[in-house]
Amino acid sequence: MKRCDDMEYEYLIRIVVAGILGTLIGLERERASKEAGLRTHFLVAVGSAIIMVISKYGFNDIIEDELIILDPSRVAAQVVNGIGFLGAGMIIVQRSSIHGLTTAAGIWATAGIGLAIGSGMYGIGIFTGLLVIVGLEFLKRIFQPIIPNNYKITVRTTENKTIDEIIQTLAEKDISIKDYQVKLKNIDEGTSYSMDLKLQSNRHWKENDLFQILQKIPGVHSIKFK
Repeated sequence: MKRCDDMEYEYLIRIVVAGILGTLIGLERERASKEAGLRTHFLVAVGSAIIMVISKYGFNDIIEDELIILDPSRVAAQVVNGIGFLGAGMIIVQRSSIHGLTTAAGIWATAGIGLAIGSGMYGIGIFTGLLVIVGLEFLKRIFQPIIPNNYKITVRTTENKTIDEIIQTLAEKDISIKDYQVKLKNIDEGTSYSMDLKLQSNRHWKENDLFQILQKIPGVHSIKFK
């Protein structure tokens, strides 16, 4: 049997290890300028770890009573519900696009890692943490050559015929228009057209290349990448 002081140090180590893993995952998200970064992932990992420690060991002083029956997983299970609310707050639906899913999933995985470390499962917790980091950092790079590139652009013009020219020019460059929406606005000079485009191409265009292609079309006043 471990002494009480030894167990206390063990709990502290678990929380520190969970915080380190959460920080490493958050660092990747921070570098990608995502909604949740270093501090959020750190807090989720540490919070999950301490909740698991409390859930597993926090009631040892009362379980000796034969009339009391406890489920040691009950408190820890509530972390899943709590992370669900936190993840939902990171998902943003804008027009027909959804942002923040990967970050929300990362928070969920970080909570799981914190629970694993908090329960003393160092091996599986550390391995999962490293696997999450590898997945976030390298998966897209590995499969980039076979994944079509997606672009979201807003183009503004005051000439209706420019819209047809934009569509024709993109088609000539083998750039598929997956979706587009045109908004009209009355101005002093006439009518202003705002064209929101969702593009896809097997060729990996740089934003500057697409900018130059669209800039050459007569009547284009402004180009904005999202």
